[in-house]
Amino acid sequence: MPDDTNFSGAKLILFIGEQLLVIRRDHSKGIPWPGYLDWPGGGREDGEAPETCALRETREEVGLMIDPAEIVWRHSHQRPHGRVWFFVAHMPAKAAADIVFGDEGLGWGLIEPSEFLSRSDAIPHFRDQLARYLDWRSKT
Repeated sequence: MPDDTNFSGAKLILFIGEQLLVIRRDHSKGIPWPGYLDWPGGGREDGEAPETCALRETREEVGLMIDPAEIVWRHSHQRPHGRVWFFVAHMPAKAAADIVFGDEGLGWGLIEPSEFLSRSDAIPHFRDQLARYLDWRSKT
C-alpha cells in the first residue's frame, strides 16, 4: 500500500443516494481544470492524514460532516504534483437538504455516475477513479 504520510491532497467521491455530488470548478488564476466537474477535496494541511484532508475539505466546501467510518473505498494515484488520495462514501438522498455550498467553485449538483463518466467536462483522471471504484463495487 502507498505511503499515506506523503501526499499532496485528497478527494471524496460522495454518493448522495444513487447520485454523485459534483462541484463546478471556478476559473481562479492558477487553478487546474478550470470550469470542470470536481469532487470535494483539496490540498493537505498541517500534516493531516488523507482521510482527514478529504473530510475537512468536504465540510468546508459543502457543509457535510462525514464520519470516517462511512468511507467504503480508498485508492491513491500518483500525479505530477504528488500523490492524491481518493475516497468514497455514501449518504442517504435526504442528505442533499443539508448541503451548504462554501466559497470555492461555481456551484454544485447531483448527477448520475454514468453521466460523470461520459462528460467531457469531468476531470479525466477523476473519471478513471470513479470507473475503478464502480468496477470494484460490482465485484463485491
